[in-house]
Amino acid sequence: MKQKIERRRFLKNSALALGAFGSGALNMDTPLPGGEEPTWLELNGKIYGAKPDDLGPIGGGKGYAKIQTGGDYEVDSFETLVDALSKARPGQTVFIKGETEIDLTADIYIHDFFLEVPAGVTLAGNRGHNGSAGPVLTSDALKTPLMIKPMGPGVRIIGIRLKGPNPKRYMRHHGRAFGTEKLGSSYYYKFPVSNGIRCEHDNLEVDNCEIYAFGQSGISLRSGTGHKIHHNFIHHCQYHGLGYGISHDKSSSLIELNLFDSNRHSIAGTGSAESRYIARHNIEMGVASSHCFDMHGGRDRKDGTNIAGNRIEIYNNAFMAPGQRAVVVRGEPVDTCDVFQNWFFHHLQPSDAVRGETRTRTFDNIYGVAEKKLI
Repeated sequence: MKQKIERRRFLKNSALALGAFGSGALNMDTPLPGGEEPTWLELNGKIYGAKPDDLGPIGGGKGYAKIQTGGDYEVDSFETLVDALSKARPGQTVFIKGETEIDLTADIYIHDFFLEVPAGVTLAGNRGHNGSAGPVLTSDALKTPLMIKPMGPGVRIIGIRLKGPNPKRYMRHHGRAFGTEKLGSSYYYKFPVSNGIRCEHDNLEVDNCEIYAFGQSGISLRSGTGHKIHHNFIHHCQYHGLGYGISHDKSSSLIELNLFDSNRHSIAGTGSAESRYIARHNIEMGVASSHCFDMHGGRDRKDGTNIAGNRIEIYNNAFMAPGQRAVVVRGEPVDTCDVFQNWFFHHLQPSDAVRGETRTRTFDNIYGVAEKKLI
């Protein structure tokens, strides 16, 4: 029996002909730059893999429905940006014009500077508008403790690029610290690390941004609940031993419709009993230096427990990275970790794709591109 197959290239729609897959309708969609393979399919009324929503393409950019084009304050320099953030009040928007580049290197290196975004304020750019890449905030200082800090709840960061100083893995350095020479953590941390956004308050929203080249975390959610991280392109956070796209401590988040590539762990958690996340409709691209989605356990914290987070839900994601497990939960969640309705492109069995203990449950996923096994 023939079924209809639909594919969509990134930023461009195109219809293809017919195909077959057992029984039930099969639809496919491809929001990847230049990609040929679909990232979702529909089988017997269920969606498997990552499917875009009504707001636009996975990863944001051109076609995103909520692109910002102005604000209460419109700035184009370091001085005007800092001044506007000092004046902005809840409900207001500080908008960085066009493809403005603001280099924070000297201020971070000399003064330990970071941008303070007041509670309830939106920091915005126009990523995706008429082909704009969006404004970019940069730091070339390898020691960049953070670039942006929400100073209260309800902060939104939308449509900007955040470029860190370290897109590399530094495997030899990690090997000297923890390999045969066993020089240890004190040696490892002699090499400085970098972070993009660090949040300790509730309800942070980050959308339609490109965040890349941070040695520790692109987005560090240290505490707070109600965080929403969606429609971003987060890549090249891959310093070996750290290298997190999005990290959690005592925090909870919804992570959806993001495009990930070349991170050590695109999503990670310390495993604190207050650490939880939902990850859905994300695409993990073709390069990862370790497992893609993570939750640490008690042995990582050395706290005498086996706790690995609280509640974790991982569903409707497309894992395209070869050679690595997709999900590793390094202990027992307080509640459960459920992994379902994902599409694992390069794994043919659940044990190849997911590693966990008794409260990690893997079921109802698709394995392989040619095989498309439902297990």
